[in-house]
Amino acid sequence: MDLREKKTLRSIYNSFLEIRSKKALERITIKELCESAEISKATFYLHYRDVYDLSDTLQKDVVKEILSHVSDANDMIYDPTKSSKEMIEGFYASRSMVNILFSGSQFSKLPEMLEAEIKEILFKKHPELKSDIYANVRLTYQLMGSFYAFYKYENEFGYKAVFDSVQKITKLFNI
Repeated sequence: MDLREKKTLRSIYNSFLEIRSKKALERITIKELCESAEISKATFYLHYRDVYDLSDTLQKDVVKEILSHVSDANDMIYDPTKSSKEMIEGFYASRSMVNILFSGSQFSKLPEMLEAEIKEILFKKHPELKSDIYANVRLTYQLMGSFYAFYKYENEFGYKAVFDSVQKITKLFNI
């Protein structure tokens, strides 16, 4: 990728994030995005099909960033306390991007994308787990439960209290 293309993509990303922080994804137009990024519509369409494609690309980057904090995907099965702590740390490191990209109608996409990415990584290493109902239900329960518990109770009880509660619950999953 040449320097010009990098600058164009950076301009698109920055403009999108600025607009997205103020507007629902469904209300963003290609025209306003292109005007803000100072590019033509043709340039935008060289890189993305629509604003949903752009949003999806940025969301995937955030999910990868969150999961980069998990030192070993195997820990989701063999040391869930450690992996959930690392994932929560990754989530908080990316919180500003999460708040922009996964707000409104996109809220439920974050735990779904995290689950899909973790399962893909884990099932490559352990293909036998793909057909293991206990492993699948457990991973979904861990991820969805932790995610929604944090969103629901963090403001009311504070990060530490919710984190400690999630850690206690997660210890029940240790093999």
